[in-house]
Amino acid sequence: MTLHRRQFVAATAAACGTSMVVSGGSSASQEVAKIEKPGQTPHTKFAVNVEMWFTGLPFLDRIRQSAALGFPAVEFWPYANKDLDAIHDLCMELGIEVSQFTAWGFTPGMNHPKNEKAFLSTIEEACEVAHRLKCRKMTVVAGNNQEGMSQEQMLGQVTKALKLAAPTLESAKVMAILEPMNGRVDHPGHCLYGSPDALKICREVDSPFVKINWDLYHMQITEGDLCGRMRDGLDQIGYLQLADHPGRFEPGTGEVHYNRVLKEAYDLGYRDYVGLECRPKEGELQAAQRVNSADQW
Repeated sequence: MTLHRRQFVAATAAACGTSMVVSGGSSASQEVAKIEKPGQTPHTKFAVNVEMWFTGLPFLDRIRQSAALGFPAVEFWPYANKDLDAIHDLCMELGIEVSQFTAWGFTPGMNHPKNEKAFLSTIEEACEVAHRLKCRKMTVVAGNNQEGMSQEQMLGQVTKALKLAAPTLESAKVMAILEPMNGRVDHPGHCLYGSPDALKICREVDSPFVKINWDLYHMQITEGDLCGRMRDGLDQIGYLQLADHPGRFEPGTGEVHYNRVLKEAYDLGYRDYVGLECRPKEGELQAAQRVNSADQW
């Protein structure tokens, strides 16, 4: 997404504490538009994914703009090639947190035995990164389908790798959060979709520091019944992310009634951050206002 001049001006106005009203939308969104810092929400703590928000700005400026909108945290993808000390110092200066980052991505697959040693070594390094950032959680991805391996074999290897990593994670007190994807829209050819297999893996690993990155966007596309599935899997939910569907935009732009879903998470006792891994549809300020509106009940 390109950050257009109008969007940047709107975000900058928010940073300066200017109250703005965005034309269009429901009366509820108009009311939210009067809030100077829409990231300051009444129930849910949100973390802006700075890989998807403010993408026309340098990385550190994305963090600044997220804080200017009132959000208490940010999240990002791989830590490699990022200035970790600068991120830490800026977050301390702004009074916000890094809620989570990606420690192990799609490739090479965690689901192949040949990558086991590299995975375990990376987990050790990523725990040190988490400590540098004062971050408690990090995402790990199971991997795309491996030639010559069945799904049972691939998921068995994911389970084995996480079991082997668990002592390191427990010693460091850093949680690895395993993220199931969706294959219908975003990630065809992946080996882990939906909650049942992810729950089976994490319950078999049986560690308080190996849980699920429960991305509600992927879950909606893969299985639906968002509130019921969250209730069934509550003991293994380590982190929540969201985006609306279709489009992977912010809440209020698609088919998911996020007021109901976020209230369910809150009523179930979830109090950690919810990652905004979504693309702002009509600018970051409007997206932040819609996020605020989704947290009203």
